[in-house]
Amino acid sequence: MTYQESLDWLYGLQVHGIQLGLENMRRLCAALGIETECGEKRKFIHVAGTNGKGSVCAMLAAILCAEGKRTGLYTSPHLIHFRERIRLGANCIPDEHIAEGLTEIRRFIENWDHSPTFFEITTALALSWFQRQRAEWIILETGLGGRLDATNVITPLVSVITPIGLDHTQYLGPTLTDVAREKAGIIKRLVPVLSAPQQDEVIHVLRNAASEMGAPLKFITNPIAESWQLALTGSHQRWNAALAFAALVAAGLRPKPRTVAQALANTEWPGRFQRVGEKLILDGAHNPAAATQLATTWREQFGDQRATLIIGILADKDVPATIQPLLSIAARVYCVPVKNPRTLAAETLAGQVAKISSQTPCSVFADAATAISAAEQHDGLALVAGSLFLIGEVLSPDAQEKSAQ
Repeated sequence: MTYQESLDWLYGLQVHGIQLGLENMRRLCAALGIETECGEKRKFIHVAGTNGKGSVCAMLAAILCAEGKRTGLYTSPHLIHFRERIRLGANCIPDEHIAEGLTEIRRFIENWDHSPTFFEITTALALSWFQRQRAEWIILETGLGGRLDATNVITPLVSVITPIGLDHTQYLGPTLTDVAREKAGIIKRLVPVLSAPQQDEVIHVLRNAASEMGAPLKFITNPIAESWQLALTGSHQRWNAALAFAALVAAGLRPKPRTVAQALANTEWPGRFQRVGEKLILDGAHNPAAATQLATTWREQFGDQRATLIIGILADKDVPATIQPLLSIAARVYCVPVKNPRTLAAETLAGQVAKISSQTPCSVFADAATAISAAEQHDGLALVAGSLFLIGEVLSPDAQEKSAQ
């Protein structure tokens, strides 16, 4: 298959939806000869949580690369190009390697009774490519949950858990305890666990899970010092930086302070309070906890200044709880659809806004580009939020690739 043919085939697998479980992944790893245990040649760090996973992974990879380590990074979703999900150092996986890898996987699975999903095959592609490229360190971000997530076939040197909140409750369970149990599923026997500060219910779950596995558990108690410059904006990123640094130490690495400082000052992770031009801020906050943090970061940066809020949300999210904190920093709201089959209609979203804050002016636009053009007619800044897929649209409005889970 060509690159485009292979991606078309891969996206076509989305009809299978999300199927949590590890049977297919174990079978894929066996077929492809993927090694899932740490050894002299390869070391894994596994990252789960609700918010901050991507930022922590980006920081981990930046520090390792600055230390001269050959580092693989696997994250999701992508913003613009599928290749963003799978990186070696500063480089995304090449088109031809995607085509070769997916062609090989398709040949292996063509007679399977139960086809692997989009995410399972993408994970297998990443692990196989990292192995062939002789990556020394591999950073894996869970896609959904942890216990039954496709990435959970590996045994890492350290497990990392970022702040846990309510999201994907249709898959992970309705309560914070339910979600925490699924995230805690990445904890392996005797493998150290580093966690961000958590709510009491989550702390209880993590401690029980770690105890059952004999895994040393440590919670980060302080953010990284204010004297350290961070490329990523917001006080929460200092906690993310402290978590990333502590995880590397737990994994047996002793990065030099100068190297860490340089890496954190240059870490790039688009769509997280990203400033584009003079008047536009992009943040993929898509659940209540992330939206609350976004509002906090906005006030840290701009005080009482209010934004033209351009928002689009997927229908399976907790819409009222996500938009409420954002309305506290909004002068006006422009509702848009997201170019994703799961989008909430902009008119429906506007109705939710009106229920929460009838005093906040609210308009509906056909797409993000039109809303941004309208926002430019106002003084002050515009903020695009609600979905990472929406951020991808803004960063690449003419992108031809389809949105993926």
